[in-house]
Amino acid sequence: MNNTEIVARLWNLASVLRDDGITYHEYVTELTYLLFLKMMKEQDAESIIPEGKRWSDLVSKEGIELQTFYRQLLLDLGDKEIENEGLRLIYSGASTSIDEPKNLEKIIKSIDSLDWYSAKEEGLGNLYEGLLEKNASEKKSGAGQYFTPRVLIDVMVQLIDPKVGERCNDPAAGTFGFMIAADHYLKQQTDNYYDLSPEEAEFQKKEAFTGMELVKDTHRLAIMNALLHDMEGRLEHGDTLSSNGKWMKNFNVVLTNPPFGTKRGGERATRDDLTFQTANKQLNFLQLIYNSLVTDGTGRAAVILPDNVLFESGIGAQIRRDLMNKCNLHTILRLPTGIFYAQGVKTNVLFFNRGTTEQNNTKETWVYDLRTNMASFGKRNQLTMAHLEDFKKAYVADDRSKINDERWNKFTREDIAKKDDSLDIGLIADESLSAYDNLPDPIDSAEEAIAKLQQAMELLNEVVVELREVEQDEVVEL
Repeated sequence: MNNTEIVARLWNLASVLRDDGITYHEYVTELTYLLFLKMMKEQDAESIIPEGKRWSDLVSKEGIELQTFYRQLLLDLGDKEIENEGLRLIYSGASTSIDEPKNLEKIIKSIDSLDWYSAKEEGLGNLYEGLLEKNASEKKSGAGQYFTPRVLIDVMVQLIDPKVGERCNDPAAGTFGFMIAADHYLKQQTDNYYDLSPEEAEFQKKEAFTGMELVKDTHRLAIMNALLHDMEGRLEHGDTLSSNGKWMKNFNVVLTNPPFGTKRGGERATRDDLTFQTANKQLNFLQLIYNSLVTDGTGRAAVILPDNVLFESGIGAQIRRDLMNKCNLHTILRLPTGIFYAQGVKTNVLFFNRGTTEQNNTKETWVYDLRTNMASFGKRNQLTMAHLEDFKKAYVADDRSKINDERWNKFTREDIAKKDDSLDIGLIADESLSAYDNLPDPIDSAEEAIAKLQQAMELLNEVVVELREVEQDEVVEL
């Protein structure tokens, strides 16, 4: 039984809990509590768990006794006196939503009976990531609204090319997918870090990969995900846009997909180190990201951002101008619609390098249009590496001007400045439109009207997202 089959078996257990009224996300959190105990046993790593609170103690009980024991176990493992910080964080504030003892017993026995030998061969961390991805692929779970497709994460990591010894960060960590992918990328290049000195390997394990996540339950999933991949870097629970996030500075690499929308009630971020004040989360994250990069010539980032960041006027234009002054914004990938489960969200990946000076670092920007005239993406037709191959070739080309691809176009800094520093550029003519529709607008006022309409549509989409957040208490942003 491979990990894909094990994930399917684990996911099917969700049906056991329907009568208890447990949501998909609650189910994954509940599985996290149980799987951690089982996985520590399988890895012979139970020494971090107090005696009497381990997997064997759990499977030895049944019925009401099991339920009572399990509830106390969750309280005890989250106690502040627990020495292992990772263990304590996973179980901090933990409680169970399973009211029916027979359901709890069935889940524990089902987990215990799985083919754990095969799971260990493929990697327990990979198994857990598969479970998180399965959760995101289920629309009813709500977890996939902004879930980053694994193939896109991998391509971003490959092109940013993190190095051993560099400090990498995700300020909107979700379940820590970007950092785990970066860690995996480097482990492949160094024989699982065996090629490194003990000091270098220790740095990679404990300092190289860091992040921050706002949603407590998602942070819990991230902690377990990191531990199962043998990563112990700083992974904080809190709001990056508050003073709690000010520790995130001087990074060589930032890889992230910040949450979309505005802060609730329209309030602005409370960070006092933001040059430009706005309620737009993405614009706040963007300026925090480029300011968090080192200025020694190695600082670089790949960031997923919605279209409104590219064309929003006023503060938005000022932030884009600041970005292009401080950084070389060398590449923009216009992503297709449908790859995120929130319908209608149009996104892009911005690739930029922090300059060693504060002015005029962007001379030209290359844009790849992977959106226009593309097949419709969704759950049944997912983004694959094959869809990104032409972009990758263009990105790494020694001479980008020799790439013969209509989707690949260059814009000088002067070109961009003429449009109020709008980066809503590089989309080719849509074959589905009439020849008349494809003609450029003859006057600037028409262009401005279209930009205003696009902005209004993006803001309307943000309002819808906010309403969903209110309905769900907090949207899980993976």
